[in-house]
Amino acid sequence: MKNLKSIFPLLGQAGASARVSVRHILSRSFSVSTAKSKLMPPSMGLDEGAMVTVAVPGGLGFCATPNITKQGLLQAARHALRLAQLTQQKGVYDGLDLDTLMPVPRAAAIWRSPVQKVSHDRRDWLDLAAHEAGSVEQDSRLIYWTASLHEQSTEQNIYIDGELVSDQKFLFIDPLTSATAMVDGVCQLRHLGGRSTAGCQQGGDEQIDRVGFVGSCQRAAEEAIALASAAPCPSGEMDIVLMPDQMMLQIHESIGHPLELDRILGDERNYAGTSFVTLDMFGHYQYGSPLLTVRFDPGQRAATRPELASYATDDMAHVAAEQILIDKGILKSPLGSPLSIARAAQRGFNLDPVANSRASSWRRPPMDRMANINVDPGSALFDDMISSIDDGVLMSTNASWSIDDSRNKFQFGCEWGQRIRHGKLQELVRGPGYRGVSAHFWRSLDMVGGPETFRVLGTPNCGKGEPNQAVRVGHASPACLFRGVEVFGPAA
Repeated sequence: MKNLKSIFPLLGQAGASARVSVRHILSRSFSVSTAKSKLMPPSMGLDEGAMVTVAVPGGLGFCATPNITKQGLLQAARHALRLAQLTQQKGVYDGLDLDTLMPVPRAAAIWRSPVQKVSHDRRDWLDLAAHEAGSVEQDSRLIYWTASLHEQSTEQNIYIDGELVSDQKFLFIDPLTSATAMVDGVCQLRHLGGRSTAGCQQGGDEQIDRVGFVGSCQRAAEEAIALASAAPCPSGEMDIVLMPDQMMLQIHESIGHPLELDRILGDERNYAGTSFVTLDMFGHYQYGSPLLTVRFDPGQRAATRPELASYATDDMAHVAAEQILIDKGILKSPLGSPLSIARAAQRGFNLDPVANSRASSWRRPPMDRMANINVDPGSALFDDMISSIDDGVLMSTNASWSIDDSRNKFQFGCEWGQRIRHGKLQELVRGPGYRGVSAHFWRSLDMVGGPETFRVLGTPNCGKGEPNQAVRVGHASPACLFRGVEVFGPAA
C-alpha cells in the first residue's frame, strides 16, 4: 500500500475536485470445533482487499477491489469517481462539500487490541477443544454437544489523499460450548461462552480463561438436562429481572437499531428498516425511566477488557469519542455519522454526530451502525432487586427474538429462567419469554444493578443492509428490573 499518492493526480485529470479514501483490510482466521466428542477438521482463512471511496462536492462513490496494486486501486478509484459524479447529478448529497462528505483527521489514529497471550501452536487449541468435549459424561438424555474456538485478526489502514489517517489492529477470540438435551419429549439447548451468550470481547487467548471455557461443556450438558426437566414458564403480567446477557439484546434491538440515524431518515425501509424514533424527539422525548442512561462508547474499558466494537476511528476515518445518547431517560443524540447528521441538518435538525460509519469488510461501503452501546450501572444490589419482587421471573441468555421493522413492538425468549416469589429466587422454569413495546418498556425500568452486576459483552453478528452486513457490536450493562411486563412460557 505504498505510493498511494500516485493515483490522485490521475483523478484530477478527469476534471473533478476529488478527495479519495482507500480502506485496506487484511484478515486471518482459524477455527476448530467438535461434534460430540469427535474433533472436526480445523479451518483457516485469509481475506484481503480495499474499498476505494471518492468524494466530490455533492457526490460520493464507492468501489471495492481485491487487486491492491497501483493499477487495481486506480481502476477502482476511476469507477468510484464515476459513481460520485452520478450521485452529484441525482442530488443525493446536494449542498454537501468535501469536508462534510470526507473530513480529514488532523493526525493518524492508532488502535491495538490489548492482548495478554496468544497461542502460536495451533495444536494447543486442537487438544483443548478435544479434551473439553471428551470430558462430557455420558447420559442418555444428552443428544448432542460441541466445543469450539474461533480466532480472527484484522489489520485495517485508511488513507485519505495518500496520507495514512487510521492504523488499527484487532484480535477477536470466540470460545463457545453448547449442549442439547431431550427429557420426556422436551428438547432444550444450552449455550455457554462466546457469541451465543454475548460473551465476546477483544483480546488474546486470555478470553478462553475469561469465559470459563474449561469445564463449560459438562456444565452446559447439566444445565440443558435441568432446563429440559423444568416446568414451563408461567404466563401473565409480572416483574422481570434481565441479566446482562439478555439486557444486551434488549439494548441492541430497542435502543441501538432505532437510534441509527439512517433508519430515522428513511433508508433501508425494505430490509427490516425505519424506526419509531423521529427527528423531532431528540432533546425532550422520555425514552425510559430516569434511571436509564445510555452511552455510545467506542473505547469502553479499553485498557484491560476492550469491548468488541472498540476502535480509534470508524471506517470513514471519523475519530471516535464517547457520546451520551439517553440521559436520565431523555433522548439526547442519535447514532448518526457526520454524513447523516449533515442530511438531518438539511431538514432543519441540528444534532451531534458519532463515529459510527461501519462496514463488515472491504467489500462493503460503510453505513450508520451501532458500536458499543452501554447502559450505565446504577446503585441497586442484586439481592435487593430480588427481594423487592413478590411475583416474577429472572431471565438470562437469549434464545429467540422478534421485533417489528420500526424496532418498536418486540417479543424475546430466553434459555434460562428462575421464578421469583416473595423476594426469593426459586425453581428453574423452561422457555421464559416476554413481550412489550420499546416506546413504553424502558419507562418500566425500576431498579438498575450496581457495578457488581455490570458485564462487558458483545456479539459478532449484528445484521443490517442489502447485501447483508454482519458487524461486531458491544453492549455493557448491569442487571435491570422491569415492573409489570407481559411474560409467557413455551408453546404447548
